[in-house]
Amino acid sequence: MFAMEKGQDHPLGALLDETGCHFCVWAPQSDKVELCLFDEQERELARLELPGRRGQYRFGHVRGVKAGQRYGYRVYGTSQEGMLFDPDKLLIDPYAKALSRPTHWDDALYQGDSAAMVAKSVVVDDAFDWQGVGKPAIEPARTVIYETHVKGFTRQHQGVPSELRGTYLGICHPLIIEHLKSLGITSVQLMPVAAFMSEPRLEQLGLTNYWGYNPIAFFAPEPRYAAQEAVTEFKTMVRELHKAGLEVILDVVYNHTAESGFDGPMLSFKGFDNAGYYAFEAGAHGPDYTRHANVTGCGNSVNLDHPNSLRLVLDALRYWVTEMQVDGFRFDLAVTLAREAGEFDPMGAFFKAMMADPVLARVKLIAEPWDIGPFGYRLGQFPSQWLEINDRYRDTVRAFWRGDAGKMGDFATRLVGSRDLFPKNWRSPHTSVNYLCYHDGFTLEDLVSYNQRHNQANGEDNRDGHGNNLSNNHGVEGPTLDPRVNNLRQQQKRNLIATLLLSQGTPHFLAGDEMGRSQLGNNNAYCQDNQISWVNWQWRPEDERLLAFTQQMLALRAESTVFSNLQLSDDSWNGAPSSCHQVNWYHPDGHQLTDQDWHAPMGQAFAMDIGMIGCGGERWYVLFNASDYDIQFRLPPPGEGLEWIQTIDTATNDGLPFLPDDIKRQVAVGRAHSLKLLERVALSAVALAEEGVVATPDVAVVLPTGSQFPLAG
Repeated sequence: MFAMEKGQDHPLGALLDETGCHFCVWAPQSDKVELCLFDEQERELARLELPGRRGQYRFGHVRGVKAGQRYGYRVYGTSQEGMLFDPDKLLIDPYAKALSRPTHWDDALYQGDSAAMVAKSVVVDDAFDWQGVGKPAIEPARTVIYETHVKGFTRQHQGVPSELRGTYLGICHPLIIEHLKSLGITSVQLMPVAAFMSEPRLEQLGLTNYWGYNPIAFFAPEPRYAAQEAVTEFKTMVRELHKAGLEVILDVVYNHTAESGFDGPMLSFKGFDNAGYYAFEAGAHGPDYTRHANVTGCGNSVNLDHPNSLRLVLDALRYWVTEMQVDGFRFDLAVTLAREAGEFDPMGAFFKAMMADPVLARVKLIAEPWDIGPFGYRLGQFPSQWLEINDRYRDTVRAFWRGDAGKMGDFATRLVGSRDLFPKNWRSPHTSVNYLCYHDGFTLEDLVSYNQRHNQANGEDNRDGHGNNLSNNHGVEGPTLDPRVNNLRQQQKRNLIATLLLSQGTPHFLAGDEMGRSQLGNNNAYCQDNQISWVNWQWRPEDERLLAFTQQMLALRAESTVFSNLQLSDDSWNGAPSSCHQVNWYHPDGHQLTDQDWHAPMGQAFAMDIGMIGCGGERWYVLFNASDYDIQFRLPPPGEGLEWIQTIDTATNDGLPFLPDDIKRQVAVGRAHSLKLLERVALSAVALAEEGVVATPDVAVVLPTGSQFPLAG
């Protein structure tokens, strides 16, 4: 039925041609590699030894193989240090572009011959009709990231056909695209979509690795999220999102795999080259191959210090960019990828290869800049073209609005791009990925509703997840009918969203935060594939108001150069701008903040004057009041023929200001726990006539320039 020929040693994986398929694997130190072919019911049809060998590559060509063919490998070898050959274990091709089904751990099926448990690799025909749709190529200044889970985002959406809910095709359903477009985001960041397997421990507890951070095939889209065929449906999703002008960013996990440590299962990489794919603890006379290094907390660490592992990751990334047409990547525990001889190297092989690659150097690259290994926190230390997830931003903004004392200076620094972490002239002002909430932690609703985590459903006696959330329940733990508490919670959410979208950097939203999604206080819902994690599309009136407020803030940011692309005179990242912005900071009484003001232990209120301050152009005045009291702010003169108007007031139930109160007296009231945004505009003709003022070009009073707080301006 199938005829094996020598074939070719390039490329790795399975490559169709007119007569059959080339198969090639990296299998150093092996004595023999068998290709096992299966039918659609996963019944074995043939075992064929790969006849070709060149160096550490094994390869062959099988006539008669067509797209859709199921296959796997068995690798034979003699016992030697670091290698774990076991021909009883069917292995997934590390370059498999599709899997026949999800892989679920089953201890009984794994024992002995594991073929019944392990998903089969699938030969894929790459042909697809992209309909001439290109990539949106969103500029950094316009980028707003929206993080979501393929299944959880649409699983409960009644407008999506039931067979498409929770799938790739559900993500690109017209109603979902309409929501994303109306919201104003530009880039959809999908939690891991590479094929994965839940940890045996979770399976035994009746839980699952819902988030998908436990990969087993770096090229293959997860079959769980397909209505029928994962590769085609994933490409369809990307094409339709691109049609709508939306980018697709993938959260990728190359720091560890589902094979865990020495005692973990052999599913793919271990059976081909355990000593090469993984890092190991140091022993007395070299690596201790009984102890996998574990700087990830997941049982093993992928060794990108090895050239073949590095090649695997680079090939996978290029495949997702070129064949699947994605626009960028967020790298989970990215510090692990750059460890050489166990140490993080910001100029290591991984970074050099990414920078030199003509495909990968042009896509969005986002680092989670830490792992749990020695000296694993590396925020601000990645190469200049990378963006970095800024947890300092999250913590500072949360603490300030919670009312913590002594946070004013750090808060101001976060507002203008965290230049203490990402220096001017060296890092882009968009380097800092600013976020309030991520998948790991409280949602925005829970951040203002719970003081403590409530992770009992995870089966770890509520010990897992973050213990210090910088949250505030405002008097009641969890849901309440108290209108005072609920109103303050909604106001604090508006404060946080407004702050995020008025800050320099790249904004990051967690799906559902714009419409009140709660996880019932669970801040580590990685194993909750149920309504705890799924987005709720049944909105309360306050959720609808929050959504409208978020849309307004995103529209304001999109229309403003000041908030999306601040250009200061001492920052030459974008070259020497023809006109530069300024930032000044003021005490509520109107004087510029001094060092003493910045470090005042109880300072909780200040104003930011930002824009073209001494000449015509865009200018804004932002009042921040995190205290428990209403505070009157004195306003700077807007200039002749100009006035301040209120644009945003988070103290109102929809975030829209009341009609002007006393702004004409050059004062504005910042309500307790609120943010107020004022814009400088030209006086209307009617107003000018009423006041007897003749309209003139903008000749504003020139205010002092430069920040009194060096890290903030």
